[in-house]
Amino acid sequence: MSIEIIISKKRVSYKKAMLFMNKRVEEVKSGKNKEFIWILEHPTTYTAGVSFNKKEILDKKIKIIKTNRGGKITLHNPNQKIIYFVIDLNTRKKDIRKLINAIEKSIIQFLKIYKINAKKDKKNIGIWVKNKKIAAIGLRVSRWIAFHGCSINISNNLNQYLSIIPCGLDNKKITSINKEKSIKPKNFDQKLANIFIKNINSI
Repeated sequence: MSIEIIISKKRVSYKKAMLFMNKRVEEVKSGKNKEFIWILEHPTTYTAGVSFNKKEILDKKIKIIKTNRGGKITLHNPNQKIIYFVIDLNTRKKDIRKLINAIEKSIIQFLKIYKINAKKDKKNIGIWVKNKKIAAIGLRVSRWIAFHGCSINISNNLNQYLSIIPCGLDNKKITSINKEKSIKPKNFDQKLANIFIKNINSI
């Protein structure tokens, strides 16, 4: 089954995105719909993965949405690009590590377009520029259907990370394409999707 590409031009609320993605997971499990790669942005939203700690919430006034993805607490906000997946590993190699490698490779290749040399870290999941995190990854797998995805900081407001300890890191260790290169990339969604499809289809 081919992978459907969905690109949302308007921002999508986190709750609406989760309802849509979870519905697609069940449809893929039952063979009623295609896998997808969904590229979008969220309004400012703080989410907590299954391993988060309440001590990571520095500003007690912010609202936290608990999720079933892996990882800790993180921020989604405008001009940060979200890439969600629903990928059927039953039709590929049943290897979560290979899927994560494909996601990491895709982000690194995308950042190279803007002459940003990024790398993965064996100890800390995500993609890094020197010692600063530029992309986060959080997945969940159910009956070998992998879902949730990753986020890439493009030109979003990094000061909003000050309300939390993102992924267990202090705010000084978060960066973006704009912070690294003083540019605001535009109209790249299709190119980004193509990079991900090529690498995921190689699993």
